Amino acid sequence: MLQMPSAYTATRPKPAAATGFEKIQRYWDPHVGCWSARILPGEFYVTRHDEAVTTVLGSCIAACLRDTTNGVGGMNHFMLPEDNSIGIDSWSMADGTPSTRYGTNAMESLINEALKLGARRERLELKLFGGGRILPSMTDIGERNIAFAHHFARIEGIRVAAEDMGDVVPRHVMYFPATGRVRLKRLRALETQAVAARECTYRDRLAEQPAESDVELFE
Repeated sequence: MLQMPSAYTATRPKPAAATGFEKIQRYWDPHVGCWSARILPGEFYVTRHDEAVTTVLGSCIAACLRDTTNGVGGMNHFMLPEDNSIGIDSWSMADGTPSTRYGTNAMESLINEALKLGARRERLELKLFGGGRILPSMTDIGERNIAFAHHFARIEGIRVAAEDMGDVVPRHVMYFPATGRVRLKRLRALETQAVAARECTYRDRLAEQPAESDVELFE
């Protein structure tokens, strides 16, 4: 009996990941007809290919960055604006580089890696998402993240082309650097509880685990 191909079978080869991003999970998404990189809190991904980057956000921020001429770009996912811990190795990665859990490091890393792939700083644009206050009882980290994102863009002189931040909902974001297109889904109340619980767990573990032991939250 002839087997029909699965709807999730890729119809084109997976593009090579840029150096340093080989461990980021990528999958074929038949709904959008391209490969997609799924990033977790503290991760980021850049590409020069026609692929998507996706994540789920509560109070976290995802900055979507691209060169508007050649389409090189990507996305990060950070939870806090900056690292206020003390010590020369505070929240450093295993190789000694600053952790991209924090906005300052996440933004600088995203920009620098995009420039390495051929982006030009004067052609960069940003799209910003997240920063929701997803439970009234939670500290409003989202508001701090939003203020940081706006401040960073202003100081660096990078145009913010679009944003959907704040409010009281989590978001699923899919970004296409090659075109700048965004697919945004505001999640339902039931999903809000799950995202909030995972963010609380992750934030608690920031004080307990080294950066190289990041926990995968959004499954």
